[in-house]
Amino acid sequence: MLKTLSISCLVLLIFSSCKTDPAQNSNPKDTADMLYSENFRPQYHFSPKSHWMNDPNGLVYHKGTYHLYYQFYPDSTVWGPMHWGHATSENLKDWKHQPIALEPDTLGYIFSGSAVIDHQNTSGFGTEENPPLVAMFTYHEPNGAQAKTNDYQYQGIAYSLDNGKTFTKYEGNPVVPNTEGFIDFRDPKVFWHEDSQKWILILVAGDRALFYNSDNLRDWNYLSEFGKDTGAHGGVWECPDLFPLKVVETGETKWVLLISINPGAPNSGSGTQYFVGEFDGEQFTTSQTEELWIDLGRDNYAGITYNNLPEEERIFIGWMSNWEYGQEVPTEKWRSAMTLPRKLNLHNNNGYFLSNFPVAALTDQLEKQKPETLKEDGIFHFTNPKLNQAEISFSLPSPLTDFEIMLSNDDGERLSISYNAEQNEYSLDRSLSGLTDFADSFAKPVMKAPARFTSGDSVPFSIYMDTSSIEFFADGGANAMTAVFFPQKPYTHFELKTDAAVSDLSLTPIPSIWNTESH
Repeated sequence: MLKTLSISCLVLLIFSSCKTDPAQNSNPKDTADMLYSENFRPQYHFSPKSHWMNDPNGLVYHKGTYHLYYQFYPDSTVWGPMHWGHATSENLKDWKHQPIALEPDTLGYIFSGSAVIDHQNTSGFGTEENPPLVAMFTYHEPNGAQAKTNDYQYQGIAYSLDNGKTFTKYEGNPVVPNTEGFIDFRDPKVFWHEDSQKWILILVAGDRALFYNSDNLRDWNYLSEFGKDTGAHGGVWECPDLFPLKVVETGETKWVLLISINPGAPNSGSGTQYFVGEFDGEQFTTSQTEELWIDLGRDNYAGITYNNLPEEERIFIGWMSNWEYGQEVPTEKWRSAMTLPRKLNLHNNNGYFLSNFPVAALTDQLEKQKPETLKEDGIFHFTNPKLNQAEISFSLPSPLTDFEIMLSNDDGERLSISYNAEQNEYSLDRSLSGLTDFADSFAKPVMKAPARFTSGDSVPFSIYMDTSSIEFFADGGANAMTAVFFPQKPYTHFELKTDAAVSDLSLTPIPSIWNTESH
């Protein structure tokens, strides 16, 4: 959620933006000839049909449907009075647009939040036969924000009895008022804690996380805080998430707390840090001393995970942009996309760390191709017209030695990823990748990521290219780097410079999820 609000946004009347965009509410395949063919438009990532989008909200799975709600402004391609947009999927690959789920009202704009299935009907909004889907979100009252009061953000709830299609706002809102006068008091994440038999709520307030519990999702009790002297504090904390994960190597269960921060990320601007520790139903604790980040590219922010998944797993989606330039990127009809849905795993190899890797459904039914590769002077290279919309994968022997990947087009626009063995560090450079002069901060600095490894005799790599984005995963996602870029021609050339033996090099073209002709 954006922290610094422009005066022009604040003076907009709430209800002037509440009309629904007809294009947003129809099936994208019906208008594929007009939409999803614009310059820079991703083809297998989720993006709105038009206008502004940022944080994913309310990620919840119910009755075979994955819900993706998101921050949406239906009247402009820059940030404005926030709504909850809505899309659904049965497989986390193919998305269908739904009508806007939540609109501003007299209490304020609808900022970020989460959603749960109240299976036991503790809220009383539904029945045990038809449990309600309950969304919790931050109200942002624009007049108070403009007047620089300190109580203009507070938490509200709404419920749905038709599996998230339509919502009724609770008449007793706000359910968590801003009694302490926090300037930044928002982004509620709610989940059911089995051990304490309570609903748990995490909020962020400035540069710390606050914990509450409840029996009914309506009445909340303050429990504790975390983070005042822990972690990165270069900006405001946002979009918390808390969940248990089993460690892959040992089977022990630890708790993971996600906190997005803007600004203050290691590679400038927006980023998402995390903490590994314990949660006893009232307080989160950790012995972690180093800063850990879920993705060290510059374009993965405000990500949260799905509630109510059928198995004990965590699927994560982030906003694929950065507040330093997100409102200035050179797209015209729409602004920004989501990252690919990623499965999170927790490892312990010289310390706890998360890996994240795209869900298998994205490519498991697609055919891998072995490109016709040439090797000259230690450089493996190939040209393929489908490179710009594909997964490229290969493996290198462990321990790694220096290597460089170059992706480019016929005009010489290029993007590079490299590994420095002496520094044990990956780098991603998009300074010559295409259009970069729309924002001073876009091209620099080169993104750096200290390398982490799981174990094994080889290190697998995957690169997901989608028109104007790259998602790089090393060692099964032990390292992840996400970046957007804006080439004036499609990238078709791949080079890998290394002295090591390259194995399993493949290209998997990924069809458009919007244009049926590409299937």
